[in-house]
Amino acid sequence: MSLSRLDGVTVPEIATTIRNAGVAGAGGSGFPTYAKWRRLDDVDHLLVNAQESEPVYHMDTWLGRERASGLAALFDALLGTALETVVVAPKLTDRDRLRPLETATDATVYLPDDLPLDPEAASGVVFAYTEDRYQYGMEQVLLRTVDGTVLVGDDLPMDHGWIVQNVETLANLRRALDSGTPVTRKYVHVAGDVPRHRFLDVPVGTPAAHLLDAAGIPIDAVPDDRVLLEGGPGWCFRTDGPPETFAVSKRTNGVLLVDRETVAAHTLGEGRIDLLDARDWDGDHEATPSALDPDAVRVPLVANPSLGPVAAADPIVAPGDRVERGEMIATPGEAISNAHHATLDGTVTAVEARHVTIRAGAADDRSRD
Repeated sequence: MSLSRLDGVTVPEIATTIRNAGVAGAGGSGFPTYAKWRRLDDVDHLLVNAQESEPVYHMDTWLGRERASGLAALFDALLGTALETVVVAPKLTDRDRLRPLETATDATVYLPDDLPLDPEAASGVVFAYTEDRYQYGMEQVLLRTVDGTVLVGDDLPMDHGWIVQNVETLANLRRALDSGTPVTRKYVHVAGDVPRHRFLDVPVGTPAAHLLDAAGIPIDAVPDDRVLLEGGPGWCFRTDGPPETFAVSKRTNGVLLVDRETVAAHTLGEGRIDLLDARDWDGDHEATPSALDPDAVRVPLVANPSLGPVAAADPIVAPGDRVERGEMIATPGEAISNAHHATLDGTVTAVEARHVTIRAGAADDRSRD
C-alpha cells in the first residue's frame, strides 16, 4: 500500500494495514487505532488534536514543523479518497510554530472567534485555532469547541461523522499506510523532580531507568518518597509497581517524577492526577527530541492494560530468538488488539503474557549478563 494508491484500497484493508503496523493512540488511552479507522465509511471528517495541552510537551508543534510535508501528503491522500474535511485544531498561541504545516496544506484558517465551524460548509484542510485552555486537549471538549458536537453517554466521535487523532498517531499512521512501517519508537518527555527536562525519541519498551538517567537522576538515586507517573502535569496516573519495572508503551508521551505527598493531594476520581496547580511548570524545556537507545527493551504487548475491551497480542517469539527492529513479535489477540514489533536488533531474553524483553546485540552477547 502507498498513499498514492489509497483510492484503490478498501476500508478493511486500510484497517488491517494499521493493525498489522501496531499503530495505537500515542497519548491518552493508547487505544488501537485500527478500531477507529475500520469505521471510515461512517465518517466524513478527521479532527487532528494538536492541542499540546501539557505545559512540558513540545511533540505536536515539533512534528507539525518537522513532519509537515508527510502530514500534508497524508491529508491530501485522505481527502482524495475518504474524507471531506481535515480539521487541525491547535492553540492560537502555537500558530507561529505550526505555520509550516498550515502552509504545506494550503489550509483555510479559522480563529477562536470563528468557532464552532460548520464542517459541511468547509472543505479540504482547515486550521481551527482555539484559545489557550488546558481542557481543549480532551477529545470530547475539543470536538464540542471546534464543531459544536456534543457526545452524550456512550457516543463516540465516529457516531457523529468524526475520527479524532493526535499528531504523533497520524505521523505513525502515515508511515503505516505509505509503506507498512510499524511503530517501534516513541516521543517521550521526562519532567518533574529531575535535574533536566528531556524530550526523547526512544524505542517502545525503553525502561524508566534510561529515561531518568538521561534526565540526570540515576534510578538508584531516586528518593524513596518519589512516585513515577505516566502522562503530563494535567492528566497523569501512577505507574504499576516501582520505577524499575516501568517501560515505555505506545501511549507513553511523558513521565513525571513527583513526591508522594503532592501526588496524594492532587489525585482525583478514577486515579487521575492533576498537578497543573501543584507547581510552576515553566522552565527550560527541550523543544527538539534527542535519540536514546538502551541496551535492552521490555516491549508491552498491550498499550494500556486497563482498557477493558482491548486484549494483549499473542507472542510469536521465544527466548533465544534473534530479531530485527520492525520484525513482528506478537500477532493481534482476540477482540480489539494490535500487532507488536521488535524495537531494536537483538535477542529475545524473556516472553511474558504482556511483555517481550529483547537485549541488543547478537545471541552470543547474552554471556555478558
